[in-house]
Amino acid sequence: MRSTFKVTLLTASMAFVASCGQANNESKDVVVEPASVTVPTSELDKQSYSLGVSFGNYLKRALDENKKVAINLSNDMVMEGVQDALSGAVKLTQEDITSVMKALDTLTREKHAELAKVSAEKAVALGKEFLAANASKEGVVTTESGLQYSVMQQGNGAKPTAEDTVTVHYKGTLIDGTEFDSSYKRNEPAQFPLNGVIKGWTEGLQLMSVGSKFKFTIPSELAYGARATGEITANSTLIFEVELLEIKSAAAVM
Repeated sequence: MRSTFKVTLLTASMAFVASCGQANNESKDVVVEPASVTVPTSELDKQSYSLGVSFGNYLKRALDENKKVAINLSNDMVMEGVQDALSGAVKLTQEDITSVMKALDTLTREKHAELAKVSAEKAVALGKEFLAANASKEGVVTTESGLQYSVMQQGNGAKPTAEDTVTVHYKGTLIDGTEFDSSYKRNEPAQFPLNGVIKGWTEGLQLMSVGSKFKFTIPSELAYGARATGEITANSTLIFEVELLEIKSAAAVM
């Protein structure tokens, strides 16, 4: 965005200088030197430049977000609008601008909703396919609810109930291998009441003894369902490697 702005100004400047030179002396060739890079040095220049960069970054994010939903706004017209606003020569009325921006916002939301629907439907199909293939792997057990698990390491401690609070280390990935969360990377185990997490965890952790490490493949209906969160899109099947470190009974926590 900044480079586009600079090129636009440079082109206009070159054209202006060239036309002036031709008016003064038609027989002379006008040589235009490339514009030098201006580095802000004074505090006021740095503040001015930083404001421009901040605004440019905002514009770039807005343009990129629209491109994601196939709304390809014109960079040139965006920059013309900025220059017109700065010069006080805006070509549309404020009423027109407000109406156009509302329509753009509505269109953007509709496009995002359409893409989300397609993504959610795709996630359902991919999840079913993945679960079917995973179920046939050696060591994988499928429970009545559809939760799948395999034992990576078997402990010999106690098993928690749904009312207990547990301390665990875990890593969560999507079925394409994308890691979206890891207590190992934070170097800090997580602690939570077992009845306060997704259904797949509530059910799965109760199968584990302290000291165990299980791998869970959790269908979307036992995870976040149609709700998207972070890198987890709607209807995503999730994979967790979970290590049960400690159990605190409900009475002990209280």
